[in-house]
Amino acid sequence: MKTLIYGCGSVGLGLASCLLKSNTEVDILARENTIQALQKDGLRRTGIFGNFRSDSSNFGCFISLDEIKGKIYDYILVSTKSFDSFEAAKDLNAHKSLMNEKTKIVLFQNGWGNAEKFLTFFNKNVIYTARVITGFQRTKPNEVKITVHADSIHIGSLFGSDLSAMTKLSLAVNDGDIPCIVTHDVVKDIWAKMLYNCALNPLGAILDVPYGRLAEQEYSRSIMNCIVEEVFQVMIKAGFQTHWKNASDFLRVFYDRLVPDTAEHKSSTLQDIAAKKPTEIEALNGAVIELAKNFEIDTPYNLAVYNIIKFIEAKYS
Repeated sequence: MKTLIYGCGSVGLGLASCLLKSNTEVDILARENTIQALQKDGLRRTGIFGNFRSDSSNFGCFISLDEIKGKIYDYILVSTKSFDSFEAAKDLNAHKSLMNEKTKIVLFQNGWGNAEKFLTFFNKNVIYTARVITGFQRTKPNEVKITVHADSIHIGSLFGSDLSAMTKLSLAVNDGDIPCIVTHDVVKDIWAKMLYNCALNPLGAILDVPYGRLAEQEYSRSIMNCIVEEVFQVMIKAGFQTHWKNASDFLRVFYDRLVPDTAEHKSSTLQDIAAKKPTEIEALNGAVIELAKNFEIDTPYNLAVYNIIKFIEAKYS
């Protein structure tokens, strides 16, 4: 099984570590500083699933797809930031020699709308989506720490494609220590994660606190409750469903289980802001705001946190 990790930040490093531990043939495409660190010191993983190290001789490292010759991949795992989705899809489309009719592209990304960008270049039966609610922290360019884990990685299709194609990949990730399953409910899973991320990510970044702190105060809980209610309204109006019938049902699970399980985690949005990098707010609250416009639904709480994050981003642009 030949697998390419396209984009190797914290999630990509975590996935690569699992696949390497399960003896999968892995190539990594990443920025130059990441590749240099991987080539020099190999890949390291620490955290709640134990330590793992792989020497650089066990995997391929590339800065550009142009460097890869004579290979055809079974899976291409895209773990870029959501704002890079279109360019990633365009790049892969320009290098279709790396794929054949059986190659599958699996998106390990935050937010809503990434798959649609890939549909600009690829047939829907090529594109699969993963929901990840495991916390990855990149401690060095070649090292990742797994900090929290709320549920298994779920892999499926947003378009009703054959799920048997995901079996080998799911088993390999699972054998590499992170639980992973194939599911028919990935659309519901993605919207469940949207509810979770839209409430926690921007507010945790704005207030500079881990998730657990947000649930402790009535002031922050009030804001998160309203964000969730807006997201739920837009989701239903757009014709999607999740695992709960209404916002109240979700919020009970949110405060009783989901937040406590990830209480010490700091949001990726906060990590991006700390690094003075663009955030993924467009694919989170921004995606909800855009969907809401189609149905003339007001989303003042989502709009407020979106605008604050965009203001913070503008200071570094």
